[in-house]
Amino acid sequence: MEFYNYKIISSIAILIAAFLIRFVITNSLKKIQLKFGFQKARIILTNKIISVLIYITIIVFVSFIWGVDEKQLLVYVSSFLTILGIAFFAQWSILSNITAGLILFINYPVKIGDTITILEKDNNITGEIRDIGAFFITLRTPEKELITIPNAVILQKNIKYSPQPE
Repeated sequence: MEFYNYKIISSIAILIAAFLIRFVITNSLKKIQLKFGFQKARIILTNKIISVLIYITIIVFVSFIWGVDEKQLLVYVSSFLTILGIAFFAQWSILSNITAGLILFINYPVKIGDTITILEKDNNITGEIRDIGAFFITLRTPEKELITIPNAVILQKNIKYSPQPE
């Protein structure tokens, strides 16, 4: 009986710690939003992704506490890391666009409302960023056309941008 009490207390402690970490990260993201002027949608999406990662970590730790076989968990983790590797390095993958979208949300100098020019050899594309989604960036050209460009392409091209006046 005492053994199960230990498992229950450990599981509850991990849940409390994870929710405290999530609370601290959420508050930090709000401060980052105010400091750098990021769009609220960017912060919400980043918060959702971090929350999912925290919940996955909770599941792994609680699984260990309750006796999941390490070999089975190793197969799961290695499969996950393989998919993550494809997302980071495969240019043809839809996952690479999602990963590129995360990079654009977190660590890229442009934001919604900025005007960018994608520098190509023959045909430059200029437009105002209307939306940064999980897969595509939407630009409105000076001719009022909407163009969607995959996030992975944005990271590969040279960009000239004009920040939105504050």
